[in-house]
This record gives sequence, structure tokens and C-alpha cells, in this order.
Amino acid sequence: MAGPAALVVPALTRHTATVIWAHGLGDTGYGWSPIAENWRRRGKFEEVSFIFPNTNFDELAQAHDQVGILRSRDYFNSLIRDEMGKGISSDRIILGGFSQGGAMSIFAGITCPEKLAGIVGLSSYLLMENQMEDHVPAENPNKETPIFMGHGAVDPLVKTAWGKQTAERLEGWGWKVDFKLYPGLAHSADPKEIDDLEAYIQQRLPPVGEDIHLLQSPTSNTKVLIEWRMVGRLAYLMVGLRDTPHLIQTRYPFLFAGLQ
Repeated sequence: MAGPAALVVPALTRHTATVIWAHGLGDTGYGWSPIAENWRRRGKFEEVSFIFPNTNFDELAQAHDQVGILRSRDYFNSLIRDEMGKGISSDRIILGGFSQGGAMSIFAGITCPEKLAGIVGLSSYLLMENQMEDHVPAENPNKETPIFMGHGAVDPLVKTAWGKQTAERLEGWGWKVDFKLYPGLAHSADPKEIDDLEAYIQQRLPPVGEDIHLLQSPTSNTKVLIEWRMVGRLAYLMVGLRDTPHLIQTRYPFLFAGLQ
């Protein structure tokens, strides 16, 4: 369930995608925020907003606490709806997490009524194994959504076997799971695992870039590129012109029709 307000690392450019990342038991959203800050410093995922919920998992005493699990799932779904309300398509949203957060992300992702870009569970396991299929929507919008799972080979807390069994069970139900095992890793994450996570996000959330439309004037052969930038303004790139934006708007009003 929700705790304090989620930590948000906003997109640097035009916001086109979102990663919602849930922490493990006893942690907070701040515990995983450095991963997004590192990507920021390296110029990665500039169109992606990262949301780190501060989730209270203390009430989930066990993997079959159905009431608490479904309440947390509803909270995750509300975060997804909030992003959709900002204009982000659900298939540009990844839901993931570590340990308890990863287990909840797998459950919430598979049972989500909206098509997602990806589902991630690190050092995680399957919740409500015997009832999960009952909560999958009839249309199963995430049947083809790739699932990435990573697990430490010597995890003493969330047993490595649990992660393997989760991946096998999901594959048996028809989901596509990329399960990676990391030698020598306990209940934590290491650079190789983060590199693999980065590659997965890059694959599932490729940059959209600027929406550039090449328009042709009905009265001339002058080509004009209009480039939208989400910094609260519209910049105009002119090809073969020396006019100022003000003169362009005066001389070629058709370009600006409906854009105010």
C-alpha cells in the first residue's frame, strides 16, 4: 500500500515513457532512486520519468495475503492510470521492482487491465500462485509483454529456487520470461544485473525523439520543419529560410492553424 508520496525523477526532455519501480520490504523509494540519477548523469532515458513509490509492504505478511496483495495491486494500477492521465500510453510504461516490490510488480503487471511496455522482477517470486490466473483479465493484454527477471545465485532470503520456479511457472502459463542468474550475488543487485536492466529498458522504451513534421506550403516549394519540444515552448527549424519566427507566422499562417 501507499506510504509517503512517491519520489519522482522527471524526464529531462519530452516525457514519453515512465518506469514505476517498487522497493523491497523495509526499504523506501529513496533506496533505489540513485539508479535513475546514475542514468541521468550518463545521458540515459532522457524521455523517461522514474517513479519510486514509498510502499508499505509490512501488511503483506506472506505470499498469500490476498487482501493486502490486491490492495497493493490496486495502488500500482492507480499509478499507471495517473501516468496515462498525463498523456503517457500504457505501452510506454514499465512496472518493476526488487524483492517484495518485484513480486508485486509481476503480479500487478500480469493482472493489469492495460497493455504495458514491460514487467520486471529482481530477486522476486510469485504471489498468490494458486489464485493468480483468476485475476488475469479475460483479454489478457499483457500475454505478449516480455518479463525480465534477475536473481542472485546465492540469495539466502528469497531463495534462488523460488525465482527459477516463478520463471518456469510463468513460462508454463505462456508468458515470455528472460530469467538471468548472477553468480555470487546474494539478496542484492550488482552492476551486471543493472546493465541488463538498462538494456531491457532501452529495448522496451526506445526514445521517440522529437515529433518532426515535414510540411509543404500550398503556395510555394518552401519546406518547413516544425519541431515540438516539451520545454513549454515551440521551436521552429527553418530549411532554406532566413525569416524570423514572427515573419514566418505572418507569411505562412497555414503552418500554425490549430497549433495555438
